[in-house]
Amino acid sequence: MEITRENVDELNAILKVRIEHEDYAERVESMLKDYRKNMRMPGFRPGKVPAGLVKKLYGKSVLVEEINKIISESVSKYLNEEKINILGEPLPIENNSKEIDWDNQKTFEFEFDLGLAPDIEVNITNKDKVPVYEIQIDNQMIDETKDNYARRFGTMNKLDEITGNEVLKGDFRQADKEGEMVEGGISAESSSFSLEAIKDKNLIDSFIGKRVDETVIFNVRKAFPNDNELASLLNIEKEKTSTIVPYFCFTIREISRFQKAELNKEFYDMIYGKDMVQNETEFTEKVTGELKNRLAQHNEYRFKIDAKDILMKKVKVNLPETFLKKWLTTVNKEKVTEEQIEQEYPKFENDLKWQLIQNKIIKDHDINVEEDEVKEFARSYALIQFSQYGLTNVPDEQLNQYANDLLKNDEEKKKIYEKLYEEKVFDHIRENVKTDKKKITMEKFNKLFDHN
Repeated sequence: MEITRENVDELNAILKVRIEHEDYAERVESMLKDYRKNMRMPGFRPGKVPAGLVKKLYGKSVLVEEINKIISESVSKYLNEEKINILGEPLPIENNSKEIDWDNQKTFEFEFDLGLAPDIEVNITNKDKVPVYEIQIDNQMIDETKDNYARRFGTMNKLDEITGNEVLKGDFRQADKEGEMVEGGISAESSSFSLEAIKDKNLIDSFIGKRVDETVIFNVRKAFPNDNELASLLNIEKEKTSTIVPYFCFTIREISRFQKAELNKEFYDMIYGKDMVQNETEFTEKVTGELKNRLAQHNEYRFKIDAKDILMKKVKVNLPETFLKKWLTTVNKEKVTEEQIEQEYPKFENDLKWQLIQNKIIKDHDINVEEDEVKEFARSYALIQFSQYGLTNVPDEQLNQYANDLLKNDEEKKKIYEKLYEEKVFDHIRENVKTDKKKITMEKFNKLFDHN
């Protein structure tokens, strides 16, 4: 066995692999013996098929399989021992002038293209200035959050008479302008809609003052010009909405109005648990704290974008573009076209450059993620999942079980490690750059993303 590397340039190399007869002969022979032991063929007892016949039937396929295994094992070992950091995977070089004769050849030679990871330097100093935004909490945010809670815990109350902003439930019957039912026309029972959803506001007047079991004749096309919405109300196919006679008689079966929850002790107990909040002043404090935590996440997200952008511009990262496009085309041959690769390559390139910068920071500064940190993250994630369903007092035993089940999934565990490494990389960046703290309104903060 002989493996040699020829550097084409700083980012590309050719790996040559030469495999001799003694490298594979014993492995092929052992595999053919296993085939023979388990082989059944008419005219022969199990395991007694002549070795020559077994070799004739399976020798070439076994040889190809073992050669491929040897290549994979030896190339991986060589790259590891030589500490060669590659991008993607080695790509076989097709050489028609050296077509393999699997029946007679004893020595085999293969060549592979390598894309080499570049050597980069990531020097982070206090000369690197990164903005750190602090979104200001205003009364509008507090009021909107309170209102969202009031809506979330609101109720639908039944009424006797329509006043203008109710939700109606009833039956549709197709009619003409005079209110006569169309024979064989469209009908739909128990349809619901909000009067606020009616687009032609002049039509709402015909509903005002109506009571349960009374009727209203109106043009449904003017009321609900959206085909999907109208099709759902009338329980018909969307394609039929444009051709129907639009007049319908609607018989009111139920009148309801949404009532937001009142800000009282019962309301506070429903949100935070019994006796956790006593009055609106304390409710405001709670909401303000929630907003502060939520906006801190927005601030952190923006810091990561700006820090990443500054380092991406500062650190020069050259990549073997031709190789990478070839590799992407090869591994995604059945999924995407070469044109799609060209179109999506810039994003792939940016993601790869950032990954290389992150890896360099991790290596240079001995950043590690411990198993206990992974378990704690999994517990925190479990707590968030439960809280989304309104479960805030989950027993530790249940949290631990959820976290343990999550970590049994190798893919999920890998994602957690990657997330924690990324957090530590940004912590390192924050500690070493000069942070430029800026207070900002939510409106102006949102406008920052118009340029991304």
